[in-house]
Amino acid sequence: MKLTDCLHRFFDEYLPRIKGASIDTIKTYRDALALLLKFASRYHSVDIKELGLEHITGALVFDFLDHLENKRENTARTRNLRLAAIKSMAKMIRLLYPEYYTTAEMILNIPQKRSRKKLIGYLHHDDVLKVFNAVDMKRTEGFRDYAILHLLYDSGARAGEIGRLKLDYLDSEKRTLAIIGKGNRYRLIQLR
Repeated sequence: MKLTDCLHRFFDEYLPRIKGASIDTIKTYRDALALLLKFASRYHSVDIKELGLEHITGALVFDFLDHLENKRENTARTRNLRLAAIKSMAKMIRLLYPEYYTTAEMILNIPQKRSRKKLIGYLHHDDVLKVFNAVDMKRTEGFRDYAILHLLYDSGARAGEIGRLKLDYLDSEKRTLAIIGKGNRYRLIQLR
């Protein structure tokens, strides 16, 4: 089976309809698998259009992951994100193409590489007050900036979540605000 046919099904059917993946996840997986396709094409010395599912082996994936770290100088975290995309495709292959079950299982058994998590710093209460006080309320944008900083601090929301807010997310009668996070999950926060 041609790999391009499999990928079309992965991106057009499996991710959005069966798995319900977000647009951001689909874009990330697309980028990861584009890298894999280029690598597989060079690895097997065939054109990308000629690649078949039989070309995607455990050995190829291991060599691709090594390539990411050694040649592209990706971190273990980035390598693991690329592997997650490949494993997601392997889950679809296992489900929809049972004749490739063994290959899919081999890919699914590739472990994530251990990586150190960055230590997340924090501000003490006095430091947060300094940030709030640094906003120039005399400027036109001052009140807006002050409100955004308070909303970030009080809600614990990510900057991207605040950036995607819409007016309909605010319920002024109940004094709540819906914040939509990763995976289109939302949480309600109470406004004082």
